[in-house]
Amino acid sequence: MAKRKAGGMATAFFTALLAGVLAWNLTALAEEKELPSAAIVKYPYDLESLTVVGAPRWHQVRPKETLLDIARLYGLGYNEMVLLYPRMDPWLPPKRKNLMVPTLWVLPPTQHEELVINLPELRLYFFNKKEKTVQTYPIGIGDEGWETPLGTCRISEKRAHPTWYIPPSLQEKYGQKTMPPGPENPLGDYILKLSLGAYGIHGTSMPWGVGRLISHGCIRCYPEHIALLYPQVPIGTRLEIIYEPIKLGVKDGAIYVEVHPDVYRRIPDYQQYAEEKLKTFPYADNIDRERYFLAVKLQNGVPTNVSKPPEQVRASLAPPRMDP
Repeated sequence: MAKRKAGGMATAFFTALLAGVLAWNLTALAEEKELPSAAIVKYPYDLESLTVVGAPRWHQVRPKETLLDIARLYGLGYNEMVLLYPRMDPWLPPKRKNLMVPTLWVLPPTQHEELVINLPELRLYFFNKKEKTVQTYPIGIGDEGWETPLGTCRISEKRAHPTWYIPPSLQEKYGQKTMPPGPENPLGDYILKLSLGAYGIHGTSMPWGVGRLISHGCIRCYPEHIALLYPQVPIGTRLEIIYEPIKLGVKDGAIYVEVHPDVYRRIPDYQQYAEEKLKTFPYADNIDRERYFLAVKLQNGVPTNVSKPPEQVRASLAPPRMDP
């Protein structure tokens, strides 16, 4: 209990510090009219032959820019940049340095091809089964002790400019039972309520929390992304919330793996878990194990080609030799 309390105090201190720094930086961006805009991007997919979407991009760091600014500019969460550049100061990346921006993803497994949230990667996918297209957006999820639950549910209600009915456990902190719509409301401008309980997918008054374990269980989106999703997602849409830190996919005949940290520490033996994933993958014989387990070790969240060299793949698929 004491350990959790101390951890909570440290988290609160860091959150306050981060909020102050981000407020200054985002104010500066707003004054320069450089806050990012967003548009709907639909990626074609096929669950049998094309389950890796997007492509990497390149960005040259500008003065006063942080990794958080770059992440938001390209529709990424904070985690996606710091996992790729763990030794880089997120507040002071080297000016004019060219950075690879990981705007590519292995699709998560889905039963319904509608909404899917994969907690370890802190990302939401919105499938359109008829069009065979998918959209994807970064999210913030529940902090330790307030973990976002797993399960399949539906969008039960939609509200624009929602009032926040503050949970009893937080009413003393905020000094009120409800918070009206406005810039301080943590729900932002839109919310998609879930049939799973007192949870929802909503905007946020703190965009720096996207790509972090930050909420009391709800799913937070950048304001510009929830504004895109809200009119597209009808009431009744099915949502799968899954926990899959290792995703395997295919594109152009190659096999890719995307590996994320075990954010909720639910996997006792990660190496063994990775072995089990190989056993269930239909093209496991065509995977280079050395490349695969290097990706498992790095856990940088970037899809990595782990295919064997073509000549080895051909050999593995060749018919057995028959003696005369």
